Amino acid sequence: MNQENNSGVTEFVLHSLSGSRELQLFYFAFFTLFYLSIVLGNLLIVLTVFFEPSLHTPMYFLLSNLSFIDVCLSTFATPKMIVDFLVEHKTISFEGCMAQIFFLHVFAGGEMMLLVAMAYDRYVAICRPLHYAAIMNVRKCVSLVVGSWLIGVLHSVSQLVFTVNLPFCGPNRVDSFFCDLPLVIKLACTDPFTLEVLMLSDSGLMATCSFVLLLVSYTVILLTVRRRSSAGMAKARATLSAHIAVVTLFFGPCIFIYAWPFSSLPVDKFLSIFYTVFTPLLNPLIYTLRKREVISAMQKLRRRQVSS
Repeated sequence: MNQENNSGVTEFVLHSLSGSRELQLFYFAFFTLFYLSIVLGNLLIVLTVFFEPSLHTPMYFLLSNLSFIDVCLSTFATPKMIVDFLVEHKTISFEGCMAQIFFLHVFAGGEMMLLVAMAYDRYVAICRPLHYAAIMNVRKCVSLVVGSWLIGVLHSVSQLVFTVNLPFCGPNRVDSFFCDLPLVIKLACTDPFTLEVLMLSDSGLMATCSFVLLLVSYTVILLTVRRRSSAGMAKARATLSAHIAVVTLFFGPCIFIYAWPFSSLPVDKFLSIFYTVFTPLLNPLIYTLRKREVISAMQKLRRRQVSS
């Protein structure tokens, strides 16, 4: 990644959420607590699923991996944003900027694919319950998770390969608290239209197609649930409602930012914060911590720790 041959820019200047010193101190305290809640909440879910045998099921295996990705997604930029609230000059090196773009797309792309895998799991559980154990075996679950990470990496590499060698010779102010691809390519000393079309055909298409696929899948599942009336189906409806809420909260900002990158709006900064900071905390609250099985498993683990 040798920027000297292609760019006169060695660092980028990041914009904070507010120019007010008092507000920045408030944001520092607020986002520090928020970030610690994200990490502790999601890691608690990962450890609970790992140590509690009753949660060793395909659904909770996928949910624990979602929690792990959420920790990664919130960590690639949030700690630097928190530190930047305390410093006057908010800069990031060229290499650090490219690294943020890479990890953002690895984790976001991986989460998209994992959400698709979770929809597939619910489809098999509700539409083909008699074959669920045979279809969603350990090998299939591991393959879905590994495949999600591989697709995330390939997606990120495809974005970075045309970004890292762009000529940056002028403005270096990124209008966000981290290096986001739509904002960085606008700083290149070249016509951004072709780059935005490439991004649209990659990130935008990936997010939109995944979202449409998820909507179709959940529609089929909901129609199947509607034709059946039982306590189990009522529980399935509650689970599906939680899944659909998380999918909408995650994909909405992504599609808005990446499926139409040709214009930059003030709301883009808020949406970037939403899907990289707020969504990783909402996922465990909506998906997992509302489930009695998880709460019961956490209580069991706590009693074990107290008695040991």
